[in-house]
Amino acid sequence: MSMMMMMMMMVVIMVVMVMIMMTMMTMMKMKMMMMLMMMMMMMMMMMMMMMMMMMMMMMMMMMMMMMMMMMVVIMMMMMMMMIMMTMMMIIMMMTTTTLMMMMMMMMMMMMTMMMMMTMMMMIVGSTTN
Repeated sequence: MSMMMMMMMMVVIMVVMVMIMMTMMTMMKMKMMMMLMMMMMMMMMMMMMMMMMMMMMMMMMMMMMMMMMMMVVIMMMMMMMMIMMTMMMIIMMMTTTTLMMMMMMMMMMMMTMMMMMTMMMMIVGSTTN
């Protein structure tokens, strides 16, 4: 698993985050406060992700063991959980309509799918490397 691939993954995740943020903002013409809150949340999530990725990179560099792979998978799961929690919090914060709820759910699903894909990529990369 090359460092380049890891960087690419990071960039992809960041881009996805930003896109989701933008779509949310456009969908709900929300007040400035909500926007700020959401931006802050997203930033925090991004930072957490970056940290996780760095940790993963370190692990990958250190050793290519099955245990390390398991740790990476667990980390990915943790990241997903964090995202889900934040999304849920956002949903709760806004008094949304059913349609908005549905859209949110769709976004969450997309997020999970992205995460799963990255996880698969990581596993494949590590095994082939």
